[in-house]
Amino acid sequence: MAHHIDPKGALLVIDMLNDFIEEKGALVVPGAKRIVPFIREVLEEFRSLGRPVIFIKDSHRPDDAEFAYWPPHAVAGTWGGEVVEELKPLPGEYQVSKRRYSAFFGTDLDLVLRELGVEKVYLTGVLTNICVYATALDAAMRGYKVAVFRRGVASLSEETDRFIFQQLAEVLKADLL
Repeated sequence: MAHHIDPKGALLVIDMLNDFIEEKGALVVPGAKRIVPFIREVLEEFRSLGRPVIFIKDSHRPDDAEFAYWPPHAVAGTWGGEVVEELKPLPGEYQVSKRRYSAFFGTDLDLVLRELGVEKVYLTGVLTNICVYATALDAAMRGYKVAVFRRGVASLSEETDRFIFQQLAEVLKADLL
């Protein structure tokens, strides 16, 4: 696999955490395990090119307000809140913790990207229609070019993915790879 990766691009691996991916997880996304091998390939491609890789991690407090409408998940410091073994960050790779859907909301992601000279973000992870889309939207609003790997995202249905891919292309002018 060889994608044309922008020399000012960075890979965001969004919420590929045990609680969402592994069978014992607290809020498993059905079918999300299938995207792990593809993300692993993309991850290796970015690493081999020396491009930044940033792991975005849902990281909640035990009493997080989000648990009023989602079961408790990805609690900071727990197994469920860690990146799945197959995609573990290497020493020195960035990890950005977030408490809400967008990787930009209440985090230093924008600062990290600007310090690295990033102009385009490549998105992978879960859920296509929630955290991936919210992050894509916020990235576009901040002036970043956005690309999404179709085979590197998952939601609760293919119908949802199709709708979000259409939104990404038509509204955000995102590259769908």
